[in-house]
Amino acid sequence: MSRAIILLNMGGVNKIDEVEMFLKNMFADKYILQTNAIMRKFIANIIVKKRLKEAIENYKILGGKSPLLDITNSLCDKLQEKLGIPAYPIMRYTPPFAKEVLTKLKEQGIEELLLFSMYPHYSTTTTKSSLEDLTDTLKELDYHPRLKIIESYFDKQDYINLQANLIKERLGNLDASHITLLISAHGLPISIIKKGDPYQKQIETNFTMLTKTLQQMQINFKDVKLVYQSRVGSGAWLEPNLADVLRNPKSLDVLIFPISFTVDNSETVFELAIEHKEIANKIGYNYYCVTKCPNDSDEFVDFITKAIE
Repeated sequence: MSRAIILLNMGGVNKIDEVEMFLKNMFADKYILQTNAIMRKFIANIIVKKRLKEAIENYKILGGKSPLLDITNSLCDKLQEKLGIPAYPIMRYTPPFAKEVLTKLKEQGIEELLLFSMYPHYSTTTTKSSLEDLTDTLKELDYHPRLKIIESYFDKQDYINLQANLIKERLGNLDASHITLLISAHGLPISIIKKGDPYQKQIETNFTMLTKTLQQMQINFKDVKLVYQSRVGSGAWLEPNLADVLRNPKSLDVLIFPISFTVDNSETVFELAIEHKEIANKIGYNYYCVTKCPNDSDEFVDFITKAIE
């Protein structure tokens, strides 16, 4: 049976011209703005107009693009070389979109798709949105391959070990006992959590397992704290908010670990490494560092390979 690997992710701006597309597609998603279609379109237009100029300027600072697709393409190349089957990214809000990739796979006669969510934790706003987009596109194309889905792996010890190794690598020879580890998860509105979204519980489980693994590795930080980033608007979001924690420091030496992401993107390389670092610099932090995501590392390639096999 001919097979292909699909890596599912939100997507990232590949050029400045895609910033507006990214924002429009994201806020048109019924799982992001959970209201009726008419109200969603109205709210989305307001948000896009309000955020577009600033978002364009932010991407210019990053050189005009997110690193997400380039890293994901490298990861696909490594998986294809290791497993001997083709691997493709499908993004939710920017190219390559599901229709483009699935049309190609149908033409190639691929009979089985191995779907790997690039979101370690399941959420309606991420994994469900991506999977539903893919299955809707399969119906549209009248394409019926066999599907195998790996939709979350936040509690797999091999993945926890990978996370701990990223922290250890970034720490280097520094003494962890003088540093506070802020484990930063992408935030969600409380209203979504109250509807039964499992994201918060999975983040907390991941946090507990990671903390325990670091202790077993004898990496003992001054403190380890779970925080949330990327809050938008005035509604209630998961707390504590990272920016608020940075502005009210108990320690002026912090290492940030982005627990929600498998690939570096604008929310790690801009929001965490630039925007939030500016907060730390103004306050006078002695040490502020952000760890890398798993990206296209050999350890992550091995993890995905084992999960697929």
